[in-house]
Amino acid sequence: MINIEIIPEFRRVFMPDILERAAKGALLQPSAPDADLTLVLTGDTQIQVLDRDFLGKDAPTDVLSFPACETDPETGRRYLGDIIISVPRAEAQSIAAGHSLEAELSLLVVHGVLHLLGHDHAGAEEKARMWAAQSEVLTRLGISPTIVYG
Repeated sequence: MINIEIIPEFRRVFMPDILERAAKGALLQPSAPDADLTLVLTGDTQIQVLDRDFLGKDAPTDVLSFPACETDPETGRRYLGDIIISVPRAEAQSIAAGHSLEAELSLLVVHGVLHLLGHDHAGAEEKARMWAAQSEVLTRLGISPTIVYG
């Protein structure tokens, strides 16, 4: 199950099915377990606090992933973790890149899910693998993989 939480001021921005479709697309990766996760759409202030408190970076960012790797004792399903997305960052990035907000949100969801699945982009080889996985998922979703950022 994909849980979606949106701060009320951002409910106007998107339709939940777009986010769910992107998350499910990323969960089709060969290494992905049958698992649950939570997507949170928020503003710059909340994401900056999380970035500062958990990662030591006191600045807003576009997406954060918090892996959990827990198992629900009632269902036995794995809980991958939480993905936090800044709607203002997504809006600004979509405008700057010249594509739709829906495409940007889809990219950020896919990016976040891939982090929960263990992908990273700290080194050149890791980044190449992650960007290739993002491109593959976005293509399956019908979104141009050229939106994958550097």
